[in-house]
Amino acid sequence: MPQSLTQMYVHLVFSTRDREPWLTSAVRPKVHAYLATILRNMGSPYVVAGGVADHVHLLFELPKEKAPTEVVAVVKRESSKFMKTLGPAFAKFCWQRGYGMFSVSPTRREKVEEYVRNQEEHHRTRTFQEEFRKFLDQYGIEYDERYVWD
Repeated sequence: MPQSLTQMYVHLVFSTRDREPWLTSAVRPKVHAYLATILRNMGSPYVVAGGVADHVHLLFELPKEKAPTEVVAVVKRESSKFMKTLGPAFAKFCWQRGYGMFSVSPTRREKVEEYVRNQEEHHRTRTFQEEFRKFLDQYGIEYDERYVWD
């Protein structure tokens, strides 16, 4: 076959270091827009960003030319640099070291998109840690609680 065709949706989740509430309601739309721009510039035609003060969710089509770890490294590095341009108050901003990346079936994409867009409502009753543990359990990912949070 002369063409290489892919459609792989992923749900990427990562937190600010120590779940510090850096992503205030004033900053969050700028950060989400910047995250989406980074992914689009890497070749992802479909991106949805959401989250609350201490973490982000990104639903996007994984670019076929990029490895997942490369995508995460660029997204976190470039958005961290961006955060530091928002003023002196953000000089010490950083993301947690780890992340969660989960596959999303095209048949479930709309449902996950709705979930990402409604993070503020969702987190009125659940913490980031509770949510993340649920994803790990749902996807059958074994983990050691001592190394999940930094």
